[in-house]
Amino acid sequence: MASRKHPHNYNARPGNRSGHFVSGASPIRPVANAGGRHGLARVLSKAGLCSRSEAARRVQDGRVSVDGRVIRDPEFPIIQGVHRIVADGQPLTAARRLYLALNKPRGLVTTVKDEQGRQTVYRCFDGAGLPWLAPAGRLDKASEGLLLFSNDPEWAARLTDPLTGPLKTYRVQIDGIPDADQLARMHHGVDDAGEHLAAQSARLLRQNGRTAWLEIVLDEGRNRHIRRLLQVLGWEVLRLVRVAIGPVQLGELAKGQWRELAAEELKALAGGKGLAKQDDFVSGSNNSVE
Repeated sequence: MASRKHPHNYNARPGNRSGHFVSGASPIRPVANAGGRHGLARVLSKAGLCSRSEAARRVQDGRVSVDGRVIRDPEFPIIQGVHRIVADGQPLTAARRLYLALNKPRGLVTTVKDEQGRQTVYRCFDGAGLPWLAPAGRLDKASEGLLLFSNDPEWAARLTDPLTGPLKTYRVQIDGIPDADQLARMHHGVDDAGEHLAAQSARLLRQNGRTAWLEIVLDEGRNRHIRRLLQVLGWEVLRLVRVAIGPVQLGELAKGQWRELAAEELKALAGGKGLAKQDDFVSGSNNSVE
């Protein structure tokens, strides 16, 4: 597994330990040199310790010290290689970057904690002892298939940016059989709720009675993009599975299981947009679509 060299000499140690600090009598004065300066919460997040919003909360709660003093300002300027940061009683030291692929089962929501108490994708990581990870993109509750996770926020941001992110390939079952003109309409797009929704490409894979399986490729991902696109065109989505993100394929990864991305996959993802070729649809251990 290839690791990426982080632009800061900070490393995040996985885990979530509690700790308390006592504020000093005088405030810390930032170093005058502005080179490599970032806000404290951003430094914690970029180091892979937690999300930026969680980092801000930890700072405000007095769980982070800089040069021996508690800092409660998430925007306090940190200079690379100058300040010593301690979070929850542990020095901010470098942890290995992780890049994971998960086969998301249907029925799980893509969030860390759900306000409605629904089960989340993080159930799939229970007992694995992994550090903080964030999803690079999302799938809605009713959708399934490939999701990527990492503790590298900059990598995740590049992956989800429509300008730099890879193409995403889906297998979609609908309650009808589109003809060539209707497939072309998916490519040209429709307007829904003030947004233009289109597929980079769409083709018929096979039909079974009154239903059909399509391959739909997106170069961006709006909220419920495919479901809304097809609904405007008069079809209901019966099943939606993401089978590839650029060169990374779902392959034979079983539902609810995860794996680390290979160095070759990371290198290919760094190359920009690309369409993974996957001739055989695989969901769980079944190599066919039912």
